[in-house]
This record gives sequence, structure tokens and C-alpha cells, in this order.
Amino acid sequence: MARVRLSVAERQEELLRAAIGQIEARGVAAVRIADVAAALGVSNALVLYHFSTKEKLVAAAFTYAAEDDLAHLRKLLGRRTSALRRLRAAVRWYAPTGQAKGWRLWIEGWAMALREPALREVTRDLDRQWKAALTDVIAEGVAAGEFACADPAGAALRLTALLDGLAVQLTSYPGSVPRTRAQDWVDDALARELGLDRTALTER
Repeated sequence: MARVRLSVAERQEELLRAAIGQIEARGVAAVRIADVAAALGVSNALVLYHFSTKEKLVAAAFTYAAEDDLAHLRKLLGRRTSALRRLRAAVRWYAPTGQAKGWRLWIEGWAMALREPALREVTRDLDRQWKAALTDVIAEGVAAGEFACADPAGAALRLTALLDGLAVQLTSYPGSVPRTRAQDWVDDALARELGLDRTALTER
């Protein structure tokens, strides 16, 4: 059966999705241009036409994944509800006990970023945007009198550091921390950062 002719943008998106799948399955170091091509039934030359090297393909794939995650974060934080509810929804989604996918992908990315400048910039930018978004909604909540936090930026950094660390534990060492306990720790940390009793996180 003949393949449907795609626009350049559609073809690149298809290649990026395939690259993400192969990175999650094989790891950044092991994945090859040939693996991405084989996953779609296309030639290596086609992949290289759009992304001239494996490094550029990998960096573009992580950028694509980051934009998808950030779009969902902005959707959660843009809801017409209290800052507390928006923050709680974002933290619970991002937590490794929530519905966010791709933790294995990001752990791979962090590891390779130590050696790949282009990938390091992608992961650094994602980290910067996540912290900025959380900082903004914490500051909104403080201004509205919903909770107290003297250092929104510091709170955002501590929360994301906890979530990232738990993600490594739960993804790399399944069973090392029960998911219910990890969720308790996340809720405890969020309540503590906001100067709230933990029951406030579940009150309507």
C-alpha cells in the first residue's frame, strides 16, 4: 500500500514521535537512525533529510516532548479556578504517581545532557519554564490571600526537585517507594510550602 504523502511539518512530527518511542524503548545511547526509520517503514535517507544527524534528531525529539508537556501544564494552570486548585492539579499530574507520561524519556535525557550540549539546553529550558510557571501560580495564590509563601521561586524549585527525585526512584527502582507513600510526601511538601494544613488540599 502506498504511503500517504505528508507535508514537511507532518513528516517531521511523525519522525519525532517515532524517535521518542524508540528512545523510550532503547535509550538515547542505543537508538539509531535506522531504528526510527524501521519503526515507520521509511528509509534512513528520509530521516537524515529532515534531521541531518542523530544528535539533531534526538534534540528535536526532546524539544517536541517538552512542548507537549508544557502545553498540558499551561492548560492546567490556565483553568478558571483558584490558584490552589490549579497548583494542586499541576503538581499531582507532574508527580510520578500521577498521569504524566514519559519519565523514562526524561531520565534518559538528563543523563545524556551531561555530554550533549544541545540536549542540555533543551532539558534546561524545560526545567526553567516549569519552575517559572509554578512560581507564577504560587505568587498569584499569595496575592489572592489563598496561602502564605515568602519565596515562591524557592518553593517551586524545592517542589520540582522532590518530584524529579521521586520520579528517578519510582522509574529506575520499581517498588522502592510505594506509590501511595510517594503521593503522601508530595502532598505534605505542597502543604508545607504553602503554609497550609494538608486537609486544605482536598477541601472543595
